[in-house]
Amino acid sequence: MKIYINNVKESWIIDRLTKEWFEENSDITTKYINKSDVIWISANWVWKKIPKKHLKSKKVICSVYHIDFEKFNEKSRKDFYELDKYVDEYHTISEISKLQIQKLTDKKITSIPFWVNQKNWFNIKDKKLLRDKYQISKNDYIVGSFQRDTEGFDLKSPKLIKGPDIFYSIVKEIYSKNKNLKVLLTGTRRQYLLEKFKEAEIPYLYFEMVDIQSLNELYNLLDLYIVTSRIEGGPQAILEAGLNKTPIVSTHVGVAPEILNDKSIFNPSEFDKAEPDINYAFNKSKQYIIPEGMEKFRKMFTDLYEN
Repeated sequence: MKIYINNVKESWIIDRLTKEWFEENSDITTKYINKSDVIWISANWVWKKIPKKHLKSKKVICSVYHIDFEKFNEKSRKDFYELDKYVDEYHTISEISKLQIQKLTDKKITSIPFWVNQKNWFNIKDKKLLRDKYQISKNDYIVGSFQRDTEGFDLKSPKLIKGPDIFYSIVKEIYSKNKNLKVLLTGTRRQYLLEKFKEAEIPYLYFEMVDIQSLNELYNLLDLYIVTSRIEGGPQAILEAGLNKTPIVSTHVGVAPEILNDKSIFNPSEFDKAEPDINYAFNKSKQYIIPEGMEKFRKMFTDLYEN
């Protein structure tokens, strides 16, 4: 059996995960679609780049990460059902997303969170040395968010499914009680929050694009990582923060119920009740390290190929 993975090439996490898959599973993976038995459409919005003759002749698995039904218009529905003609099985990374996809198709849906690479995400014990490197005081209370905020077309309109407005409200409330707070942001399209923090004079540090080593260091600087999304597939940050023992809390989205303790999942109106559980998140995330985190994927592909 040989698997072909289509390239997303959007400087997104899927590109990194695809590279890791090739490195660890070269025995069952090919870069040539004509030599493949199974096609893995790693992101459903790029499926039209694959010639239909191959989709018709091979087994097809398609990953769908989440569905925003408020934006799921007639065109979205038409596109999904055109894709559905060629898909034998869907993959998603959370049970919440699986329930969404079940509303649209009766095809088999397998939910498997993505693996985490323990070479990239690990706890750095010397926090003082790390804070000195980034010129952060030991008294600073660092709250982080490492995902984009805006829709992209104007770099101002908030991407509401990611909840930047919720994040801002929470940070503003924390800052009113703790003037040692500083916000740590990474990633592109953070303009919405950057402008809000400037207006409110809330101190922040912003690193637009960093390499994996630096990103792991930034996780390790945090006193708290907050996921405020309304809709999510992952986010992968939950597993990354879990593995490097960053305190994390989240809204009830994506993989949060599968990785975090119930007490670490909050309703935005009751954020004060949320408590990080570092050891719980670490032990759950550890189940998805390489190679163990890839075994269920290999089984998913093998089962499809053999049946």
